[in-house]
Amino acid sequence: MQKIGLSADIREKSGKGAARSIRRDGMIPAVLYGQGSAKTISLNPADVLKILHSESGENTLINLKLKGKDKEAEKVAILRDFQRDPVTGKLLHADLFEISMDKAIKVKVHVEITGDQPAGVKEGGLLQHNMREVMVECLPSLIPDNIKIDASALKIGDVIHVRDINVAEGVTILDDSTMAVVSVAAPMSETKLEQMLTATPAEIKEPEVVAKGKEAAPAEEGAKVEKAEKAEKPEKAAKAEKSK
Repeated sequence: MQKIGLSADIREKSGKGAARSIRRDGMIPAVLYGQGSAKTISLNPADVLKILHSESGENTLINLKLKGKDKEAEKVAILRDFQRDPVTGKLLHADLFEISMDKAIKVKVHVEITGDQPAGVKEGGLLQHNMREVMVECLPSLIPDNIKIDASALKIGDVIHVRDINVAEGVTILDDSTMAVVSVAAPMSETKLEQMLTATPAEIKEPEVVAKGKEAAPAEEGAKVEKAEKAEKPEKAAKAEKSK
């Protein structure tokens, strides 16, 4: 697990005005969460980009040095979230989460496919990367940079499930064990592909559940008539008895 040192200034002011002022100075506003509190801080965006571009990405352990007017502190944290400008792509904000090295945490880890081209793909099949990430639980020091899966032996119809992934001791995958991570699907026939590409809206059948809904009205009416007839029989029998 990769570690990166990072310095942050403790902010005394918060709000939109303070955030704009921080960005004008070339920094970005951020928040450090953990231990039942939240500290407002400012970071150098270049340091955050260094984390994002590292091998461990968002799961990189951060040795954080906090600097304030009257105090300094050191924390261990990970990057929890970040926001970019939708137009320029510049970093606007970051959230960090304080962690303890002796307590397990839950993080998402990237799944990387390795090995040669799968056998099924060579036969014309389609490689499907169903899960790009998996959720794991472990001590911070055991967080894997990524999870590598060799798919080279997969044939058409073969699937690698979550339960088939091998991870280091002390690391637990929390996702459903039956979920497919990587698979090779059979190729679509040219006839079926052409039908899908040339189909018109009129040729698309109405969903069965909708059709059933429309046909349900007559059946409901019949049930109401039958129920009414059953209710009338006791009443007629009672009248006939009185007439005697």
